[in-house]
This record gives sequence, C-alpha cells and structure tokens, in this order.
Amino acid sequence: MIFRQVILVITLALLAFALWASPEFKHIAAGVAIFLSGMLSLEKGFRQFTGGFLESILRRTTDTLPKSLGFGIVSTAIMQSSSLVSVITISFLSAGLLPLITGIGIIFGANLGTTTGAWLFATIGMKMSLSVFALPMLVFGVVLNFQQSRTLKAFGAILAGLGFLFLGIDFMKEGFESYQSAVDLREYAMAGVPGLLVYTGLGILATVIMQSSHATLALTLAGLATGQITYDNALALAIGANIGTTVTALLGGLGANITGKRLAGAHLLFNAATAVIALTLIEPLRWSVDTLSTLLPIAADDYTVKLALFHTLFNCLGVIIMLPLISRMARTLEHWLPEREEELAAQPRYLNPAAMDSPDSANVAVRREVWHLFDQAFIILAHGLHLHREHIRQSNDLRATITHSRERIDIDIDLVYRQRVKRLYNAILDFISGRITRESPASSTESLYRLQHAAAEMVEAIKHVKHLRKNLTIYLASDNATIRKEYNELRLRVAMVLRETHRFYEGRFDDASSAIVALDEIAKRARVNRESMVSRVTKLLGEKRIDAAMATSLLNDSAYASETVDAMLTGTRELLTAMDVEAARSNEERSVNEEEQAQEKTCLG
Repeated sequence: MIFRQVILVITLALLAFALWASPEFKHIAAGVAIFLSGMLSLEKGFRQFTGGFLESILRRTTDTLPKSLGFGIVSTAIMQSSSLVSVITISFLSAGLLPLITGIGIIFGANLGTTTGAWLFATIGMKMSLSVFALPMLVFGVVLNFQQSRTLKAFGAILAGLGFLFLGIDFMKEGFESYQSAVDLREYAMAGVPGLLVYTGLGILATVIMQSSHATLALTLAGLATGQITYDNALALAIGANIGTTVTALLGGLGANITGKRLAGAHLLFNAATAVIALTLIEPLRWSVDTLSTLLPIAADDYTVKLALFHTLFNCLGVIIMLPLISRMARTLEHWLPEREEELAAQPRYLNPAAMDSPDSANVAVRREVWHLFDQAFIILAHGLHLHREHIRQSNDLRATITHSRERIDIDIDLVYRQRVKRLYNAILDFISGRITRESPASSTESLYRLQHAAAEMVEAIKHVKHLRKNLTIYLASDNATIRKEYNELRLRVAMVLRETHRFYEGRFDDASSAIVALDEIAKRARVNRESMVSRVTKLLGEKRIDAAMATSLLNDSAYASETVDAMLTGTRELLTAMDVEAARSNEERSVNEEEQAQEKTCLG
C-alpha cells in the first residue's frame, strides 16, 4: 500500500512538471483525459441503459460459437468498449451462465468489434473538427443526466460520453499540431526491428496506463494525422495497444472465480498470439494494406485510414488462425488453472466481484450459491438424522431403509455448520448487501431478497435438526420398539422432504411453476397436524406403550421435525420463485385471494 502511494506521488509530480514545462504536452494530456472521461461516461451509460437487456441478449444469442463471436463484434461496435464487454462476459462466466468456449468466442468477437473505433476515428475524427458535434452532445447529455428516469440518465451519459470522446480527439489533434512548431517528434522515430519492438512496448505501456486501447489508438491516429508519428511506428503502437488491452480483462479476472480467471487467460493468449502473428507478418500485412488501398478509395498517403485497415486485418487474421484452436485453448486453460480442492467443498463457488457487475449475473450467482449452500446443508441434515445421503437419494423404499437402519453417525453439527454452511451463508449475505446498494431493477432486488430468505431458511432447518438429534440419538438405541418406530416416522418425514427437494437441486423441472406445484404436493404429504400428533401420543401413553418422558420428548421433537420440514420447503419455494418474481407475485396473490374466499365461505356457512 505504501509502495503504491509513493509511486502515485512520484507519477503525479512528474506529470505536474511535464504539464508546467510543455504547453503542447498539456494540450495532448488534456485531450487524453477528456477522451478517457468520455469512455467512462459511455460505459456508465450503457451499464445503466442495459438494466438486464444486454445480459438477456447475451444469454439468448450465444448458444453457438458463431453467435458468440457475432455478439462480441456487434456489442463492442455499438458500445465502443471491449473492456465493458469483457467484464460482463467474465461476470456471466463466473456465475456459471456461459461455458468457457462461448466466453472465448465473445472475446474474439470483441477484438474485431474494437477495430470499428479505429475506423471511426480515422475516417471522421481526423478529417474534420468534431467539437461542432461534441458541444451540443455535452449540453443535451448533462441535461438528460439530471432527469429522474433511469433510461434518460443512461442516454444522457452516452451522449456526454460521445461528446467527450469527440472533444478529446480534437484536443489531441491540436496538441500534436502545436508540437510541429515547437519540436519535431519524428526525430525520435525508429526504423527496422528495434523500432517495431520499442513502439510495440510503448503501445502496451500507454494502454496499460490509460486502461483503454481506444485511447491509445486515438492518440496514435492524432499523431499520425499531424505527421508527428511515422506510419511504421504507428503500426507497432497499434499492435502494442492490442496486447495492453488485456490488462483490463486480467484485472477483472483477479476478482473472479476460476472460470473467470480462465477467460482472462484466454484473452491474454489470444491478444499475445495475434500480436506475435502481426509482428512476424508485418511486411505481408503492409503489402496487403497497400494492395487493398488501391482497390478501395483510399489515397496512398492517407495513413490514418491505412492504420485502421491494418488494425482490422491483423485482428481478423488472429481470429481466423485461433478460432479452430478454441477447444484446445479451453482444455489447456482448464489444465493450467484447475479447480482448487477447497472450491469444490465449502468455499463460495459463484460469488465474486465480477459477478456483481450486472443485475442478471449477480442474481444467477446468488441463486447458484444458495443451491450450493443447500447441498452442504444436505450433508448436515442427513447425518443429523443418522442417515447417509446415498440412502436418502437412492433408496427405492425409504421407509424400509429407515426402519432397518440403527447406525449411529457421529457428527458435530456446530463444527460442520461453522466450517461449511456458515461461511457460505456469510458470503451470500455480504454479496447481496453489496449488490443491493447498486442501482438495479425492482424485480432484481426482490429476487435477491427472496434468495436471502431461502438461505436463512436452510440455516434454520439445520438448527431444528440439531435439537431433534438429541433425543433421536437416545431413542433409536432404545429397546422400546414403539418409541423407535415413532422417531423413525419423524426421520422419514424429514428425509422424504430432503429427497424430494434435492430433485429441484438436480434441475429435474423445466420451469419454476411446475416445480412449485410439485413442492406444494410434497408439503401436503409431509406436514402433520399438531392436534393429531397430540392425540396419537396421548393414546400411546394411555396404552402404556411409552412413558411420560418419552411422550414429552416425542411431542417436542415432532415440532422440531415439522419446523425442519417447513424451513426446507419455504427455502426451496423462495429459491424457485426467485427465478420468476412476476409469476411468483401472481401466484401468491391468487393464493391469498383463494384463502380469503375460503374463509368468507366458512364464516357464511
């Protein structure tokens, strides 16, 4: 931390000196700052404007590799931010919404989509003064930003972002033009292989510092348009910008789980391989650009457009060469970055900063993590009943299995709860609280609250089984066949619900509605009326088949079993309804109306 602070102070001091010493540098630096502000505003606007829209498109249009490639191209071309597309892709991959190959396809497409920025800057930005368009955009953008509507705010941020982009390009152009009278930067040009390597390194460095390959390309094009950067050096800077842009994905991958890290690794491998290809084939690529320029209406000395064409060509070449290797790349990354053992156990699998970036990926991540919590709770609940999970899940005759099973399973419920479930539960609560503080659609927030309630019910189920286990352990070893039978009935009720709800975990239902109907049927079979239980115990006591101590324990533990069942059913219901909040609201309103009508009929009768 101290080292970073020292580096920041030194950087700011050097920057302040450079701004003071050179008015020309100040003009260029201001242009870069305005341009980057535009990029940030543009990203902010698209993040607000999507509100789940981009995410839903991503889910629907990336089921094949060509579609994922097309999504990467189109989304990056529209938003002019491969970084935003990369971060959203990492968040969806981390939440388990996308397979790795699909994520890699999107990254490949994003690299092609980012070439549209070079064409925009080269054909429009360098040919005319964009401040004419920039100033009205800024005015309207700021006005819209002050509106209450989230959509208008998003449009405002996008307009302001575009205005800042155009204004920044103008400032950079003017800055380089002013350099012509003060100093000729072409004196620092380098030819041959040394120039290629040095300027590629400078392109990487500039992109890492500015966190935007678009900014590096705009700066390069401005220098090229004013003759301050040679064409050869500009080609190397463009290659370097391609490598440097992977830093954003790598930073996003650091906060992601192992799948997110794999995608960040794929981004680095692809861009590095593309850069190596471009550097190796620099002369054939230059020749291809010159040949295409004669076929297209591109002047021989229009180096800005030629640079945009070169940028597109080597990115297309990279995709053509790497696309057939995408499956091998995915397998290699899975081998290099395997799942850690603890990630397969009780560590949060899906919750990470990358998944929090969009409402949809955050909700899916939490839902999957709550299912993961249920899976861990299953172990405690089963062993708490002195049953094995395999017996509950796979037994053809669960009643017979429980009747003949008197095996005692040792488990410290408090210890296992702290080691497994509590850690997950805390992570879920932290993640939900962090996501709720961000702007999200109302349905998304309600879904998170339902998931939070689901996790809490799972925890409650464990606590009830812990109380039930005390007498259960004693009476399962009793010589009294009646009390053993009664406690086996309690075990059967809980185990039956455990087995049935585990079917939801395995995803045996196509939609939430049919699953909820099935859940209601389970609830009817599992619940026991308190009055009938009291009557049953009283009869057994009167017949001297159990004593008073047994009767008291049985009544208390029957309540614990009922509370365990209710907690599991409620938690599972909340999990299922969180998938479709609108449908859940309609069902709940219908249930309330039906209950009120039934009560009215009872009163009238």
